[in-house]
Amino acid sequence: MQAIRSILVVIEPEHSESLALKRAKLIAGVTQAHLHLLVCDRKHDHGGMLGVLKAALLEDGYSVTTEQAWNESLHETIIEVQQAEGCGLVIKQHFPDSPLKKALLTPADWKLLRHCPTPVLLVKTANPWKDGVVLAAIDVGNTDLEHRHLHATIIDYGYDIASLAKARLHVISAHPSPMLSSADPTFQLSETIEARYREQCRAFQAEFEIEDDRLHIEEGPADVLIPFMAHKLHAAVTVIGTVARSGLSGALIGNTAEVVLDSLESDVLVLKPREIEDHLEEMVSHH
Repeated sequence: MQAIRSILVVIEPEHSESLALKRAKLIAGVTQAHLHLLVCDRKHDHGGMLGVLKAALLEDGYSVTTEQAWNESLHETIIEVQQAEGCGLVIKQHFPDSPLKKALLTPADWKLLRHCPTPVLLVKTANPWKDGVVLAAIDVGNTDLEHRHLHATIIDYGYDIASLAKARLHVISAHPSPMLSSADPTFQLSETIEARYREQCRAFQAEFEIEDDRLHIEEGPADVLIPFMAHKLHAAVTVIGTVARSGLSGALIGNTAEVVLDSLESDVLVLKPREIEDHLEEMVSHH
């Protein structure tokens, strides 16, 4: 996170108290990143409001620029500006449509998460990060290279957020129940899986220096366990990664992430492996 030189903050004019901006200030206050405030609107001019925000931020010692833009759709506008400005992080607040759909992300949010080449922080709550819990969700059982890189990225970001918010980092790894796992009968024995998994966890713990009481190994589906653990720990922010399963342009974010993101009662930082970021960047530049 220290490497992020510039943050794109999506400002929604009709919501005066911008939680996205609040998070951006917390991060930039520590990393000295530049803030680029963006209003996505084709119809109305928001220059006055952006001017007021900019003046206040400059007075507080932040480096800041502002922009109003519109291109086809919300997510395309955000990504186009992210590319043009070279922002390494996008922060956007999630606004629930109605109490009924409170948790459910909007299609625009989903498209942003799928197509944005950089990490995206979706702000879902007003809970302060300071002195809170940061929950990093990983899948220790997957040891292929792509996953290992992604795990390292997730843990790095988790530690970074924890240190800048003076929060505590916890890590959850959900692993499938024995009957769901492997076709190989030896791995269907609960003890074998458990033992092998614990071993992988120990190696993981040693590599990333995670204490026992901060590592939560749970058996069962990730889409249930991650929101459950976030709720139990009162996590302020959950860091999760997405790995492409069926062709990069298709379902970049699998069903697990969709369910997890909708049911999490915390802010969510969504990360992608380097290869996917590069691929998305390429696709964006060919448009």
